[in-house]
Amino acid sequence: MTDFAKTRAQFHLPPGVIYLDGNSLGPLPRSAEQRVTHCLNAEWGQQLIRAWNKAGWMALPRVLGDKIGALIGAGAGTVVLGDTLSIKVFQALAAGLALNPGRRIILSDDGNFPSDLYMAQGLLGLKAGDYRLKIVPPEEIAASLDEEIAVLLLTQVDYRTGRLHDMESLTRKAHDLGIVTVWDLAHSAGALPIDLAGCDVDFAVGCTYKYLNGGPGAPAFIYVAPRLKDRAQPALAGWLGHAAPFAFDLDYRPAAGIERMRVGTPPIIALTALEAALEVWAAVDLGDIRRASLDLGDLMIREVALHCPALELASPSEHSLRGSQVTFRHKEGYAIMQALIERGVIGDFRAPDAIRFGLTPLYIGRDEIKAAVAILKEVLDGRLWDRPRHQTRAVVT
Repeated sequence: MTDFAKTRAQFHLPPGVIYLDGNSLGPLPRSAEQRVTHCLNAEWGQQLIRAWNKAGWMALPRVLGDKIGALIGAGAGTVVLGDTLSIKVFQALAAGLALNPGRRIILSDDGNFPSDLYMAQGLLGLKAGDYRLKIVPPEEIAASLDEEIAVLLLTQVDYRTGRLHDMESLTRKAHDLGIVTVWDLAHSAGALPIDLAGCDVDFAVGCTYKYLNGGPGAPAFIYVAPRLKDRAQPALAGWLGHAAPFAFDLDYRPAAGIERMRVGTPPIIALTALEAALEVWAAVDLGDIRRASLDLGDLMIREVALHCPALELASPSEHSLRGSQVTFRHKEGYAIMQALIERGVIGDFRAPDAIRFGLTPLYIGRDEIKAAVAILKEVLDGRLWDRPRHQTRAVVT
């Protein structure tokens, strides 16, 4: 059994704060400061450029890729880190289209994170012919699969509502129709058990700054199924995806396997912080995480229904259909969230009216959920949100 008291002690959590926004940015692991300081002083400071070899910097994207692979049901040598999630989405989509040259449609849903849709639109805008992006409601994905679709692009957990797609059944149906699958794990990696290999997923991507706690802007990852690792074309022919980067050939030759999905120079300081964050998972069972997060979600839904009836539940009430977040709707959602944050309960807001709460058992328990709902009740009953300072929207919501 995972000891969540021990995992909580591994994070820096400011006193007086109930942090329910780990689905947007995970908190600081206590070991990260020491590890990053060592990287700055002992490696960069003392070894200078020699650290690429001596400190193993160049191998970090692959080494940490294997650690993340263990959390998402991916075998060794199938995951690599680097660049941003948008870049990895672009790579996966481009490779998927190249594997299905006779088809012209990318299918996604309107609950997908907009950046994924933007990358699909941008990619298709570069291609000649009648390529298009088809967007349907999440509930209509299965019925919309047909033999005209080249690639299915889905985020496993809807960023707005926490709705969970059935990866196994949708991937199986897509493959039966000859469709390549690309899954975005941004809101599921580290939040629930994932079995990419068992589901026979073609490509998967994800960020590391949410449930994996890698820090703001931490690098993204990409997974390529072993059967595709030497067939997938990376599209972005970056220097470090070359078969021999330091041969300095003028023509691009993709590296073998997952290494071809590397693009630019790895961000070593960010990777070092992520390496520290991933150590937390050595003593964590993802099944325990899932059971605990669902319990927290069920508790929050019950408490809000009892004490805050003005809020409308936007997440599935059936917990097996949810990820690790609970979302409510209110027309004054932004102002309500600002009033909550001012009182030490940190969640976030997504337009037009969604109040989101991330439920992360690594550092959140039942007591925090009950306390957060009590403060939420005070905000609503006293209309504490109805202040001018809570109405002005900041750049980041």
